[in-house]
Amino acid sequence: MPELPRPIDVLPHRPPFLFVDELSSLTPGRSAIGVWRLTGEEWFFAGHFPGRPTLPGVLMCEAVAQVGAIAVLTDERFSGKLPLFGGLDKARFRRQVVPDDELTLEVELGRMSTRAGRGTGRALVDGQPACECDLLFVVVDA
Repeated sequence: MPELPRPIDVLPHRPPFLFVDELSSLTPGRSAIGVWRLTGEEWFFAGHFPGRPTLPGVLMCEAVAQVGAIAVLTDERFSGKLPLFGGLDKARFRRQVVPDDELTLEVELGRMSTRAGRGTGRALVDGQPACECDLLFVVVDA
């Protein structure tokens, strides 16, 4: 089995806006599973919410989208392109995510044209759903 790439080597995102620590599974152009370990030191916890730090739901969706972007960018058709978040549908948040939680981020891509595609994603904590959403990607020249 080939070694999985590091997210920072695939994605254009950089800290503090890189929300995938590592991959645990990858099928280029089809699916990916990544992990994000929250330490409590992340910038957003200071203000969301003081005394009760909670991961903002939109950042959970962004983390799912970043895993989807890895599945897109590792498809040779999209090498060197820039995947943008084109839309978000049916987002549902099932539980709070707090410091020291480990998120498992899963994405399955659907139809992909040369310029856009769809996927379904979810974030889990201890195997329990924290977030589910449908994603739309737009792919542009980098």
